[in-house]
Amino acid sequence: MEGLEGMSQTITSLVISLLFGVSAAGFMYVILRSMFSGAAEYSSSYSEQVARQFEEVFMFVPPQQIAKMGWAAAVIGFTVVFLLVGGFSSKTGFVAGLLLGLFVALPALYSPKIILRFLKKRRLTKFNLQLVDTLVSMSNALKAGFSIMQAFESIVKEGEQPIAQEFDMFLQQTRLGVNFSDALTNMEKRVGSDDLSLVINAIETARKTGGNLTEIFEKIAATIRERMRIETRIQTLTAQGRLQGIVVSLMPIVIGVALTIVDPGLMMPFIHSMSGVLVMAGVVILIALGGLVIRKIVDIDV
Repeated sequence: MEGLEGMSQTITSLVISLLFGVSAAGFMYVILRSMFSGAAEYSSSYSEQVARQFEEVFMFVPPQQIAKMGWAAAVIGFTVVFLLVGGFSSKTGFVAGLLLGLFVALPALYSPKIILRFLKKRRLTKFNLQLVDTLVSMSNALKAGFSIMQAFESIVKEGEQPIAQEFDMFLQQTRLGVNFSDALTNMEKRVGSDDLSLVINAIETARKTGGNLTEIFEKIAATIRERMRIETRIQTLTAQGRLQGIVVSLMPIVIGVALTIVDPGLMMPFIHSMSGVLVMAGVVILIALGGLVIRKIVDIDV
């Protein structure tokens, strides 16, 4: 009798354990499926958003290609860091490689957006540099009896990229029936240049009040040229501070790599122990914060 009762209790406990395991597995399945579904939706929307932003700089990249670029950068970054840390050498090395690899892989996943930001900044700088000569050319065209639309067309024909591309897009929108003011506003939003906003506001004011656009363009060109001169002067004066920030930020990393090459045993405790990994993570965070502070100090807006 006692044997039957013991067997019954064992079977009951096994059934309860089985039910608990099935329930836990089902619960985890639902959570993981929701997470992967949400990640897929976010990845799709993120890729489409970045693709639209690439189109703003006249680079037409499919959203699927952007997603592949991000995942490829993340996988490569994770693999390189994991192997350099020695992920398969020990249990601690595996954990350290996993954590540091994820620390590198997450920013690498958004590398297309980082590249896009760099391209947009470089394009905007080039646009602003071309805008001064463009205003002078448009002023001369207006003096010769051209209309404002003909002045824009002359820049499209004779100008350089990217300003010719933006003006051509503006003219195409007006030909398709978009209002002149709306087309100017669209170009202002697309380019994101403060100097262009000044020009567009001047054009709108002159159209409403009947001002002399020739003189306005010449004065705006002189104003932009003077502001660029001041910005160049400020960049020259703050170049030493920016260089010091870069050197100070990279020095601990360079010293760490050099010590690892010269005396690996000295640096192994930082890689193969959890306390060492935490110290390295803290150092990286402090270096990043210091770099941001220095960048904020030397970033002077004119």
